[in-house]
Amino acid sequence: MPEKKTLERAEEDKAEGKSPSTQAGEFVREEIEHVREGKHGARSTKQAIAIGLSKARRAGVKLRPPKKGKASKKTREQAARDVRKGKSPGKKKSAKRSRATSKALKREGHSAASKTALSRQARSAAAKRSAASRSRSAKKAAKTRKK
Repeated sequence: MPEKKTLERAEEDKAEGKSPSTQAGEFVREEIEHVREGKHGARSTKQAIAIGLSKARRAGVKLRPPKKGKASKKTREQAARDVRKGKSPGKKKSAKRSRATSKALKREGHSAASKTALSRQARSAAAKRSAASRSRSAKKAAKTRKK
């Protein structure tokens, strides 16, 4: 369950008309903080980001599942399930399953949330994009930046 503060921040972003990916960023930030605090670990930075995105979808952020060529079938199906969960009212979670997930994550390391790991992840994600795509994003960011 996301923290109240995270839900409020995401709600604020939505009210300001920011994109779903910006709203989801709040949940990813929370997840990275959890790994840094030692609440649990993550096998990789990618996993920590995936957990954050999943939480965002389940919290009702209108974040679409990845397109066909972008992620594996399993990932796309899970994302679609998360979106459906976000639309429907909550059902009681299985305590046994939650406990197993928590225990598994606690066994993982905490270096996935380090500055170097996050930097490496950002660089590799940017490298997969075209120069035009990166340029468009930079221009949009410059235009929408608070002054």
